[in-house]
Amino acid sequence: MPPIRLDPQSPSPAVETYLLGRIALDRFLDLQDRVAKEIGRRDDGQVCLLLCEHPEIITIGRGGSPADVRTDAVPLRTGQIQTRWVKRGGGCLLHAPGQLAVYPIVPLRWHGFTLGEYLDRLQGGILRTLEALGIHAETRPGRYGLWGRTGQLAAFGVAVRDAVSRHGAFINVCPAMGLFRLVQTDPQHATRMTCLVAERQGPVKMTSVRAEVVGQLTAALGCDRYHLYTGHPWLRNDPARSAGGY
Repeated sequence: MPPIRLDPQSPSPAVETYLLGRIALDRFLDLQDRVAKEIGRRDDGQVCLLLCEHPEIITIGRGGSPADVRTDAVPLRTGQIQTRWVKRGGGCLLHAPGQLAVYPIVPLRWHGFTLGEYLDRLQGGILRTLEALGIHAETRPGRYGLWGRTGQLAAFGVAVRDAVSRHGAFINVCPAMGLFRLVQTDPQHATRMTCLVAERQGPVKMTSVRAEVVGQLTAALGCDRYHLYTGHPWLRNDPARSAGGY
């Protein structure tokens, strides 16, 4: 059974944060799985935060369907953009450079978080990130996501295995928005995806978003400090790195 925090007054662990740059989804999922298993074996409540961008790809979560993907579009017919089923909540999501993927790996039982509380903390941290950047966003009852005046700015899709969280949040900073026509993100609500640049009507730096996410999520998860690293040691000897996979 995953460990539980024995002394609620003990110091919170630092959030070990890794800036991975651009990384292929399949390679990332392998890393996420390895990190989550390591976090689950620890007894100190260590939190790991993985931040990255993915090359163009479509993922379908448990709430999605192949019918949500415009398979007749040229990039999908020709294999330029591929589709992957992933074991997370949420529906169909398009990922591309310019979208910040935020993956907190959190031992929920150790921190005393229910799944609902964890999702609220994650969404709250991303909401405060946007507010700190001067971008007004809001939630909608009964749904996880963040919306501005121009459409949906951030989507959420989380999984929990052995009481450790996986997957997370996806913030559209400045991706090529035309790509989002390839998917129907939320068929029931006809959600229009947008990005921070369109919402602000001006430039938004990815580095600024990343920096704000780290601080806001550290606080939202009840931690008081973080450590920041470029890359991850488990990727350094990966042959895909030298082959342009990241």
